[in-house]
Amino acid sequence: MEWIDRINDAINSVVWGWPTMIILVGTGIYLTVRLGFFQFRHLGECIRATVARKAKQAGKGEVTPFQAFATALSATVGTGNIVGCSGAIITGGPGAVFWLWISGLFGMATKYSEVLLAVKYRRRDKGGDRVGGPMYYIEDGLGKKWRPLAVFFAVAGALAAFGIGCLSQISSMVSAIQMSFRSFGPVSETGERTIALTVGIATAAVLALVIIGGLKRIGRFAASVSPFMSIIYLVFALVVIFMNLGSLGSVLKSIFVGAFQPKAVLGCAVGITMKQAMSGGIGRGLFSNEAGQGSAPIAHAGTEEEIPAKQGMAGVFEVFFDTIVICTITCLAVLMSGVPIEYVTGDKNVLPILAFSSVYDERIGSISVAVSLVLFAFTTMVSWSLYGVRCFEYLTGTQKYSLVYRLLFIAVVAYGAMVPLGLAYRISDTLNGLMAIPNIIALLALSSVVVSETKKEFK
Repeated sequence: MEWIDRINDAINSVVWGWPTMIILVGTGIYLTVRLGFFQFRHLGECIRATVARKAKQAGKGEVTPFQAFATALSATVGTGNIVGCSGAIITGGPGAVFWLWISGLFGMATKYSEVLLAVKYRRRDKGGDRVGGPMYYIEDGLGKKWRPLAVFFAVAGALAAFGIGCLSQISSMVSAIQMSFRSFGPVSETGERTIALTVGIATAAVLALVIIGGLKRIGRFAASVSPFMSIIYLVFALVVIFMNLGSLGSVLKSIFVGAFQPKAVLGCAVGITMKQAMSGGIGRGLFSNEAGQGSAPIAHAGTEEEIPAKQGMAGVFEVFFDTIVICTITCLAVLMSGVPIEYVTGDKNVLPILAFSSVYDERIGSISVAVSLVLFAFTTMVSWSLYGVRCFEYLTGTQKYSLVYRLLFIAVVAYGAMVPLGLAYRISDTLNGLMAIPNIIALLALSSVVVSETKKEFK
């Protein structure tokens, strides 16, 4: 695995270097200004419109607006909301939370724009399904001469599904479950391998039952599970926050001071710089909310909603709920618990488990994190299987071989249980960054279309 690690790190340093993060956040700022700060002026409306949507019978090849939103949310709200937030704090200290907020606030405009474009430029495939996403709005919005860029996105997306959709999710599940077993007593190396293999095979089997059913089954599953899993996790985390409410003021101060002067919060010995705080917060924020990466629009394109701007509003709420709500609550729970983050090394699952265990019994804390991670990871796999299939179908021009891709996806989930967590996340980072490049080019080039559609709906 070492040679894979070295190659991936070399590519990752380019793909997720400062230029990429500046471009992603800069695109969000640019779209925010062009849209007249839409996500701030219409946030309440976006929340009401999304939450109030009732699931109803969808047409052929379609899912309801709420099911489309829930499918995208299932992929967005994943292990990054727990493990990713922990990684941001470990890498950049409390100040990373501030930069995570920045990525989320401007990422709402980015997600709104890409969802709007996905609905506007979607098509009907030969099977009758509504399909869309960056590969379609690149080709149809920018013209046929841009098809190579659309193909680049589809290739990156089909491969990225195996990274963020398989490897990072199953690795997080396995790690959390292994830690839960260790809270009851020592587990041998053989025992840990057995746990990993069992979790991998069981997850792959259940996943097959969901994703082989196609778009509508995935939509129904996401609409049922996504709200439930979010509520379970938020309840556990909010209890930790309320039990340490007295430290809220000092934690908020450490976040704002640490964003610009990390050493003033953690001390010179820790060595975290402002650059690390920004990198940790922005990088993990983008990994979590996926704004600009072009993945969520693929799910939203399947909606029966006919007005692009209305479905785009669900994209605003998606980033708000993921980053501003869930990620913030995770970070506050960790920081307010008093866990000495500067000394945490190794598995990033340790940090939220230590935070939860500071209020609950160690076993309960470990199990609650594990249950949340299992639900988050599994729903992310379900949604990313759809993203990968849609990219694969675009490349092949047919649904004939979709089952082959789904079976390969399921096999990688089983294999991924044995892949080290750190390597899985680094591979996912690289593939996600490659997806973002063509998508950002399209968003900037089609920004006038986004503005026009928005003015048409919100006069």
